[in-house]
Amino acid sequence: MQAENVISSPDLQERFWKAMKEIPDGEKFKMCIQCGTCGGSCPSSDAMEYTPREIFAMLRAGYIEKALMANTIWNCVSCYLCTVRCPAEIKITDTMYALKTFAMNEGLYNKKFKAPIMAKAFVGNMERYGRNFEMELLIRYYLATNPFGLLAMSPLGAALFFKGRLPLLPPKIKGQEQIRKIMKAVDEMEQNGKGGAQ
Repeated sequence: MQAENVISSPDLQERFWKAMKEIPDGEKFKMCIQCGTCGGSCPSSDAMEYTPREIFAMLRAGYIEKALMANTIWNCVSCYLCTVRCPAEIKITDTMYALKTFAMNEGLYNKKFKAPIMAKAFVGNMERYGRNFEMELLIRYYLATNPFGLLAMSPLGAALFFKGRLPLLPPKIKGQEQIRKIMKAVDEMEQNGKGGAQ
């Protein structure tokens, strides 16, 4: 039996529920009535191993690793259809974001998934530049996932560069230092157990 198919340790469960309490309505998914509206509404449910309601049932039963190792949270396209249609008024999309944050902080995600790599590269760009810098984002992503894919994308990259759509240097923004201070404050709050999901 694989580790993700057994009930999580009490220590992990405690950290998980503590993290969920720290975000607005973070524990509300406990109120899920298992109606299936979320999965029926989701445009990417065919690509998910489990629907959100199944993920919520796993989490309530203590199967935290199993829920987080599934591709469900990473295939959420943030369309909010599930949230709008949920009869229990659970903020499902926001919960998916919180689960992603917890999974990344704990290192509990399938290392074959590429979405966490993209998310880390994106957050790194935000911390460095105060906005996304596409050139660096793509380079970091492809170097971490498939360096040969970077070569395959080079003709498109060159075309975008020559049309002025892919700059070599990050654009300057106003207030970059303030953004860094905000992100640092959020990190400190999370480390002290006073913040929510990013």
